Amino acid sequence: MRGFLGVLLQVGWGLGWLGAWAASAAPYEVEQGFDGEQELFALLEDGTLSAESWAALVSLRRAGVEVERASRGVLYALPGLTYSEVDARLRTASSRGGVLTEEETRRLAPFLVKRGPEGVSGDARWMTAFSASDSLMPPMALQLRAGGLAGLRVGLLATWARRRLGALHREPRSRALLVGTPGTALLVPKFHGQWMGTNAHVLVGTYRLGFGQRLTLDTTSLPAPDGFLPDDGVRPVGELERECLLVEAGCDAATRGAEVTPDFRWDEGFRGVAGTVRGALGEDWLLTVTGFGSYQSRSLQRSEVMDVLSCPPASVEKGTCEALEVLVPVASARREKLRARTLPGVFREWAGGGNATLEVSPRARVGVTGWGASPVWPDAVGRLDFRLGSRYPAGGAFGAVGVDAAWGVGPVDLFVEGSRGFDSAPGGGGGWAALQRTVVSGTGRELEVSLRYRGRGFINPYGGAPSEPEGLGVRLRYLHRWAETWRFRGQVDGAGGLRRLRASARVDWRASSWLQPSLQLGARESGVGQEVACAGADAEHDAMDSCSSGSRYEVVTQVRSVLSESVEVTARYGGARVVERGQSAARWDGRALVGVMLRAGDAARLGARVEWKDEDLSEHTRLRRELRTTVDVGWSVLAALTLRGRYAWVLDLKARETPRHLVQVDVETRF
Repeated sequence: MRGFLGVLLQVGWGLGWLGAWAASAAPYEVEQGFDGEQELFALLEDGTLSAESWAALVSLRRAGVEVERASRGVLYALPGLTYSEVDARLRTASSRGGVLTEEETRRLAPFLVKRGPEGVSGDARWMTAFSASDSLMPPMALQLRAGGLAGLRVGLLATWARRRLGALHREPRSRALLVGTPGTALLVPKFHGQWMGTNAHVLVGTYRLGFGQRLTLDTTSLPAPDGFLPDDGVRPVGELERECLLVEAGCDAATRGAEVTPDFRWDEGFRGVAGTVRGALGEDWLLTVTGFGSYQSRSLQRSEVMDVLSCPPASVEKGTCEALEVLVPVASARREKLRARTLPGVFREWAGGGNATLEVSPRARVGVTGWGASPVWPDAVGRLDFRLGSRYPAGGAFGAVGVDAAWGVGPVDLFVEGSRGFDSAPGGGGGWAALQRTVVSGTGRELEVSLRYRGRGFINPYGGAPSEPEGLGVRLRYLHRWAETWRFRGQVDGAGGLRRLRASARVDWRASSWLQPSLQLGARESGVGQEVACAGADAEHDAMDSCSSGSRYEVVTQVRSVLSESVEVTARYGGARVVERGQSAARWDGRALVGVMLRAGDAARLGARVEWKDEDLSEHTRLRRELRTTVDVGWSVLAALTLRGRYAWVLDLKARETPRHLVQVDVETRF
């Protein structure tokens, strides 16, 4: 065994030092700049953070991490910590007086909470957004959390919507599907109450949960989920949208080209009850059992649903029916087609399941996870079902059962999970999937090799592992820090039997506080080795022509300069060579950004950015050429009150339209 581990370590460190092509096990693209959700959203907007990383960090910030009670997996989810560093912190926590160092506590402060045994504490956050072109009152959202007495905590999300579609129903006479005219509504989509004890945790309301390697069940977006979290999250308002929700012909002249601020949106997790109990088995083993039940109303995109009554039986069996056509009554005898993609509350879902994990040590465990769900279509809509390619399998009930295990010794951690999906799809019945990860970590460095398999028929809408085509997949990640001077992060990912390839690498150098350059490289290839017909080609006469299945190669350079504790300047420029699917010629994209951040201690902050993006530098009418100016303001009026604001000015240079203006206001109080 020792000889095998020695060989494994030599191979692992050898691959690790080949950082120019290997990739990072650190789950996030950057490790700092996470002062709040406003800053996280800015990093998502400019492409620094991926959507998955943004979702995980926001979820982690909203839930809060109690370091003294956190598991190994939860601590690893914090930015900037490898598994080896987490283990070292846990071993020396008692002698050092805390799990994290002073520098880590300061850097990770936005994610940390410390809840005392007595007294009431909490926070309230009110948000709104509006634009100069709005003809409606602004949308609003309120997040509220409070608790502290006897381990009880409560929370909710309430929103004011102005463009909420009515319920989907079928007209008895024509059998057409209709939705109510968009209107205002006060909604409470998320709420929870929870009790946390020493060996038990119960939550009633809305929640997210995940286990193991995220293959069988995970809705948390965290890199190492470990049970359930309360869910009261809401998405920030992004771009403006068309005011008219109908197809072009159904819009009147006044609203056809008008834009408005969209309503606040949110992800639909589970809603019901979840509970965990844990207890010792003997002197060394710990058993944790979690169960959950849910009854949730689910929204769907029109492209995911088919009308069984109006589709031929053969197409129904194959799941290839046309996307759902929905009408909106706009007058007493006039109906128009709906253009909006998402339909609220299309079906109800019963779901339930659980997990049992036997832990031998913080690094060795085995767990079993199983869950099932059954969609219920309202009687008012008649016979609907999911189309081929939807997140959900057609036919009825679905679910998954999986087994996961972890084992670690020295710098090596091994993780594995196998899962079997079940569904009621015609000719389907589910499929198999597997995921294995090997992580070799040390102080400031970490290498991960991940192998994946997804069989035909494995459809899991509540799995958090990477989504990919059928077949094998592999991922290499590597992270290396040299003291406080250099940081390298890279990743190579192949999926679908290596038909899809992605690679990225980023190097950050801190030469001094005022000179901190970075270089980022990215590459993506789709359909490697496959022939793709050129767009517009005649199948009979041009059958021999083949074009690209899609590729993108990108280089981004950045210089960050911290001139003082109060002034920070950032400049970035990037270019990309893009070949669209079905095309033979490449186009060149470009983007540039200049940003300034001014701080007055911890009380006030002012940030401004000017960003330019151009899709196809050689063409002046197609795609986008956008100039965006953003100003962010934050002011802590009192110790318990913070005001935040954002103003965005956006001009489409190719469309030659008038500039768009969007203002967002965020007021947060803590008590």
